[in-house]
Amino acid sequence: MEQLYEHYRFIVEEGQSPERIDVFLTRKLEGKSRTQIQKAAKENLIYVNDQPVKANYKVRPHDVIQIMMPQPKKEIEIIAEDLPLEIVYEDEDLIVINKQAGMVVHPSYGHYTGTLINALAHHLRNAPLFKNNNDIRPGLVHRIDKDTSGLLVIAKNEKAKNFLSRQFAEHTTYRRYIAMVWGDLQTDEGTIIGHIGRHPKNRKIMYVYPDGRKGKHAITHYKVLKRYGYVTLVECKLETGRTHQIRAHFKHINHPLFNDADYGGDKILWGTTYAKYKQFVQNCFKIMPRQALHAKSLGFIHPSTGKKMYFESELPEDFKELIKRWDNYIKHRQIEI
Repeated sequence: MEQLYEHYRFIVEEGQSPERIDVFLTRKLEGKSRTQIQKAAKENLIYVNDQPVKANYKVRPHDVIQIMMPQPKKEIEIIAEDLPLEIVYEDEDLIVINKQAGMVVHPSYGHYTGTLINALAHHLRNAPLFKNNNDIRPGLVHRIDKDTSGLLVIAKNEKAKNFLSRQFAEHTTYRRYIAMVWGDLQTDEGTIIGHIGRHPKNRKIMYVYPDGRKGKHAITHYKVLKRYGYVTLVECKLETGRTHQIRAHFKHINHPLFNDADYGGDKILWGTTYAKYKQFVQNCFKIMPRQALHAKSLGFIHPSTGKKMYFESELPEDFKELIKRWDNYIKHRQIEI
């Protein structure tokens, strides 16, 4: 039997209704037709839970789907780079990193080097999942955006990857983010619910489809930490983990993240018309030239010990300085909001 190589992997989420696998994968794989997927199934290249399946197989929650090919995946070769990493925790199964803002998580077209995976390929060069340089996402079970800072867990072996992937797919991990958003939120605590999918006109960003006809179900809980009148510091708890979830959800309720260029937060959206205020906000943009979002807390069950693991990270210096500036502004301003 010829050797097969994994090109794609999906773990079916909790709550997924029975659906033909060719329909499911057509939706998941951009640029791939249903005919192509049916052909792959006919050639025994689609596996579910390590067994080949036909195109009419009905997917179920927790299924591990793999699309295999006779040749290795040739996308981008991973170049191991000795880059600085802030390692929070490490053992034989996994590593927890506090990612700096500005670092892309994995290589892609336009970002061939300097990514977190490039750095991990050097640091974890002896780990099972990092010996094959054809996989551009070795060990990845979740991601955070390039300009978002904070905690990530990366698996070192297949067992850990599958175990952790299931937790993220089933939304049983614990994740808290700190964000600064434009405007004065109406309530001290709230929940934003709305399906998230690609923007109909701009494929680089996400869009909320509240009627649920497109996108994936997404829930964000938030709690106000401090009010500044024109901006609000919030803690966000993710019940689901969609791409750009916090950023898209707060844009949807007209409170985009502070200095989030993709979602319109890099303009003065709330405040006075006074020149001093405008200059103050521009200075804040310079202090934090990215969206004000930090992945502060991360919790999960360890794949080998079964113990609950919990990690906290400090806010990075740019975020601390941003908060300090707003604290001082509110303290010294003369005008009431």
